[in-house]
Amino acid sequence: MGNLEQEIKKKDKRKNIQKIILNTVFTAGMLAVVAVAPNVLSVMKQFEGTFKRKKNLKYSINDSFMRLREKGLIEIVEINGKKVARITSKGESKLDFLDKHDFKLKIPKKWDGRWRIVTFDIRESQKKTRALLRMTLFQIGFIRLQNSVWIYPYDCEDLISLLKADFKIGKDILYMIVEKLENDWHLRKTFNLPNSNGRKS
Repeated sequence: MGNLEQEIKKKDKRKNIQKIILNTVFTAGMLAVVAVAPNVLSVMKQFEGTFKRKKNLKYSINDSFMRLREKGLIEIVEINGKKVARITSKGESKLDFLDKHDFKLKIPKKWDGRWRIVTFDIRESQKKTRALLRMTLFQIGFIRLQNSVWIYPYDCEDLISLLKADFKIGKDILYMIVEKLENDWHLRKTFNLPNSNGRKS
């Protein structure tokens, strides 16, 4: 589990840098390529201590910038003899995904009485993706019913759709809305939901 947690932290750190870069370029509209790293560095003061040396931070920013460009999330164009970076429509979609990927789902004041169940069958050759998906569902707040069956009480269909796209497992994961679940009293208690009599468990 330790290795998985390290992988999650590494991926989260990379996502943070990518998100800041995308946000910086998006906010600017167009930003001179040479100004990307200085602008991102000024935003990343909050990450002081995350990297041992400033040089490492600059390397991480440049590396993330190149990755974003390779993925078609940022493009470089020449205007008046200067190279500028701008976000693509694909990049805007990714930025929206990263915003929702903070795992802060809005919890309604009143539960609608329906359970959201996610089940998946991911082949062994993608076991790393499978492990990351399990950790992601756990971070969101899902509870595991069985090894590949997870449950949550509130609407999260949009986020699951984004996870399908991000992990490229659209055909391997199924999202269900269940009206009634047998012997769900322990789940209601865990999620602090009303029981069948309308009282908090």
